[in-house]
Amino acid sequence: MTAKVHLFLFDIDGTLLLSGGAGRRALDESFEALYGIAGAMGPASPHGKTDWLICQEMFRTHLGREGSEEEYGRLLDRYVEALTPAVAESESFRLMPGVPGLLKALAGRDDVMLGLGTGNIEAGARIKLGRADLNRYFPFGGFGCDGADRTSLIEEGFRRGEARAGSEHPGSEVIRWVVGDTWRDVKAARDCGARAAAVATGGDTLEALAETGPDYLFADFSEKGRFLSMLNESGPPGEIVQ
Repeated sequence: MTAKVHLFLFDIDGTLLLSGGAGRRALDESFEALYGIAGAMGPASPHGKTDWLICQEMFRTHLGREGSEEEYGRLLDRYVEALTPAVAESESFRLMPGVPGLLKALAGRDDVMLGLGTGNIEAGARIKLGRADLNRYFPFGGFGCDGADRTSLIEEGFRRGEARAGSEHPGSEVIRWVVGDTWRDVKAARDCGARAAAVATGGDTLEALAETGPDYLFADFSEKGRFLSMLNESGPPGEIVQ
């Protein structure tokens, strides 16, 4: 029987942690410094969106035009500078329930590889994870700097993970998983031929996520045993929803 390796790509915001608005504050501060417009994020929800898409929306809303790649890059460079103190000083920063125990359990398994699938650009992702000492679990991933849409960055994360799997687990069958808190994560999983594990700790409610038809649905990750039980299932995506 061919050995199996479960390749997980985890979202960050709303799935692993909440930064307490640090990202929003850093982007607002950066946009104001460059373009003189305060509170540019406004009431718009960033959940499930890539950093590049958020920048695009800010340009369209407040400047009435598309930004250039260079302009987005300059804004995000400034954002990264502002994000470091914003995350460090955030009083509402917190990990989602059960995350530390779940990651430790998954990292201890020989048949699991952990990566990231996040709309954050990599520098921003590493800053957020750094405060919680979670970077050690995620040596690779797909990031907002890999593509403006979630599907393309998720596919890039899988490409990197599968390249590592080829050298670390030669001959093994790789099973793709996407773990996230919004409908965009579920859609990206489907687009990439992956199984979807959705958790209602961030962007979308349990009821809204259920309507997207993930393979597994969690209120949170407090019961890591239930998450680990997914690894014993052999059915195709869409067959099991709990």
